[in-house]
Amino acid sequence: MEDEAAVVEEGISPAQSPLVAVSFQRNVHRNKKYLEAEPKALGITQIGLSLFQIICVGVFLSQGLSHVDADIPFFISSILVIIAGSVAVAAQNLHLPTLRACLGMQLVASGASLFNMICMLVKMDHTPSFCWRYYYEHDHNTTGHWGEICYQIESTQSQFHAEGIVIEAALLAISITLAAYSCKVINCCSPASKMPVITIQAPPVQH
Repeated sequence: MEDEAAVVEEGISPAQSPLVAVSFQRNVHRNKKYLEAEPKALGITQIGLSLFQIICVGVFLSQGLSHVDADIPFFISSILVIIAGSVAVAAQNLHLPTLRACLGMQLVASGASLFNMICMLVKMDHTPSFCWRYYYEHDHNTTGHWGEICYQIESTQSQFHAEGIVIEAALLAISITLAAYSCKVINCCSPASKMPVITIQAPPVQH
């Protein structure tokens, strides 16, 4: 692959003599910078946290504490983050097309995590429909048995969504980190760095 070969750039040597030659070569090890981000650990973390979020929201949905219409975009965004984590793990082979795919998916995952974070913020003040009816019928009196249940449900939901915001913030940070390291490798923001190579030639043997 041309991009990964150590090619001497011609015409840019600042100094050259019979005994010493200075040239510049592309850094063939720059793709290993991606491994410095620990992509396997971060990718698995993305997958695990996203699955945890999906399961928790699914439990709330199954108990009638959430709405399908509101949760479908959340599920789709979480699945995108899972795909991004899988691509990040696969990109450990340092194959350039896979690294480019990783960069693209991590940018998508960043947007998805930000979207999920906003969803969690909106849902923090959400009240179940049966609690609305209870509050309306009892003039906001929460001293009864059902009032206590509604209070506990609202408290649980608030704590869950606060936890979800923290998780989504962590997923956003992971996506940005992996995207930054992928960008360094494929040089999407700056030209490829070059390493100076000094060649010392032995003088001819005098007889």
